[in-house]
Amino acid sequence: MTTNIESLFKDKVLGHPAGLFVLFFTEMWERFSYYGMRSLLVMFFTASLLDGGWGWPREHAFAIFGTYTSLVYLSTLLGGYFADKIIGFRYAVLLGALLMTLGHASMALESEFFIYLGLTLLVFGSGFFKPNMTSIISEMYVTKPEKKDGAYTIFYMGVNAGAFLGILLCGYLGETVGWSWGFGVAGIFMLFGLLQFWMAQGIFGEIGLKPLKAEQTDDTAVGDAKLNPFTKLHLGLIAIAALLGLAWIFNDPVSKISEGVYNVFNFNLFGMDGSNVAILTALGLFIFLLLLRLPRYDKITRDRMMAVIFFAFVTIFFWAIFEQAPSSLTIFARDYTQRVLEGNSAFTFKIVNSLMTIIPLGIITWVLGLLFKKTFKKYGVSNIILATSFVIIWGIAIWMLNTEFKKDIAEVPASWFGVLNSLFIIGLAPLFSKWWESKYNPNANMKYGIGMTLLGIGMACVAIGSSSIPVGAKTASVSMIWLILVYFFHTMGELCISPVALSYVSKLVPGRMIAMMFGVWYLAVAIGMKLAGLFGESSEAIAKTEGLSYFFWLLTAIAVGLGVLSVLMYPIVKKLMHGVR
Repeated sequence: MTTNIESLFKDKVLGHPAGLFVLFFTEMWERFSYYGMRSLLVMFFTASLLDGGWGWPREHAFAIFGTYTSLVYLSTLLGGYFADKIIGFRYAVLLGALLMTLGHASMALESEFFIYLGLTLLVFGSGFFKPNMTSIISEMYVTKPEKKDGAYTIFYMGVNAGAFLGILLCGYLGETVGWSWGFGVAGIFMLFGLLQFWMAQGIFGEIGLKPLKAEQTDDTAVGDAKLNPFTKLHLGLIAIAALLGLAWIFNDPVSKISEGVYNVFNFNLFGMDGSNVAILTALGLFIFLLLLRLPRYDKITRDRMMAVIFFAFVTIFFWAIFEQAPSSLTIFARDYTQRVLEGNSAFTFKIVNSLMTIIPLGIITWVLGLLFKKTFKKYGVSNIILATSFVIIWGIAIWMLNTEFKKDIAEVPASWFGVLNSLFIIGLAPLFSKWWESKYNPNANMKYGIGMTLLGIGMACVAIGSSSIPVGAKTASVSMIWLILVYFFHTMGELCISPVALSYVSKLVPGRMIAMMFGVWYLAVAIGMKLAGLFGESSEAIAKTEGLSYFFWLLTAIAVGLGVLSVLMYPIVKKLMHGVR
């Protein structure tokens, strides 16, 4: 295997194996399709029938959005298991890409059956695709750990380039031409990603082709952790909690959309609604399981797991607030923001939007050319497929910009604000990276404290901006600057928390427990995603009684409060981490 891996580094692009850039473009098109579709989902559900939407109340759209994004993260546990034990990373990626292609194609048909079918296929497709791309990279660099950080940085740029272009182009097509166009184009480029990966997979040699037997891991770096196998009682508690949790996640949107006709928790217990009983029971069983298992570990392992659990708890609320972007903040952009620009403002926006579109596309096309020089002889078909995808994407981009320049005014699509996150990440990530590498690198609690505070500042901006909106108002004309500030501060908060979070998990637990703790971590993210939907739902009720600004101030208080808590907990968490920085 070592010889096979060394051969990958013979054909280099920007100092890395050409195979990394095959993964780069595959991931880019997957993120293009995922974020492109996601930027339209809530708007499609809530758009009027005359505008081609379903005319749903916002609460229903937020409920199904929260369930969808939550299941995307939960499905990674299933996809990771199948890849590890049965089909290998490479075929898991191919299967995931195929399921997502079919999912987007289904959604383009827009009927009730095909929309739900499409979302189901996208959930399972993401589960197989998402965790296994990074697993292939990890295997590629197993003998060159010193180059792994650079590899993930390049890969992360592919993620953000795809998200940027997907939101920009699919969002524009969906809002201005038709929802089917937005959903359909997302599927077309997912297909391109699938085909170019399939045709170039030989570049990876034997990597990710079939599962390898687990090797014994040396855990001495984190203490002499004794084995703590799951008993039948533990497995039973996990099964019951998982079933209750999944049932609640599915039942939440179904019961609301059907107005109670389909509700598996249609009962009351001690004056409490059945759905609340179910989720609180699942949470209680999970906490009880932790109380049963934690004392069975040695002190160092137990303490470090408790530190991970603390960070996971804060992470839940980070994603619950951050993920307002494609839900309540998108609705805010559509219905409450002044997006029609005239005169010099319109011209300035058109120029900025053109530069935002052409410069990233030009840079990525240049990288594509470098890849061609190294791989065209061996993988010509894959390269031709990739080139075709870029010809189409350039065509769509130029058509979009030309169409907008012909107009006297500029109407900013509601989905456009979502591209700011990727744009700010690309611009700010190098600065944060230098900060983490300097002598001023904050500790884990401080990073979480800074990240949550920045998240709160972002929400405070939109709270201030929406302060003039009357209670119960359905439309308004708030300045765009407030949303731009939201994405600016939220992106900085994301850079403080998201990239470093999993790193702490890998440092704090024994090697043989990493898979389990990653599972707990993704569970926390999934809970955050569902909570984001619930927060979005509550925004409607709060807006009717207290005003929309009050809702955003509540999120500000939660974020800043958890940021302060993270900083105050530093002495305790430092002891729990036992020397790990």
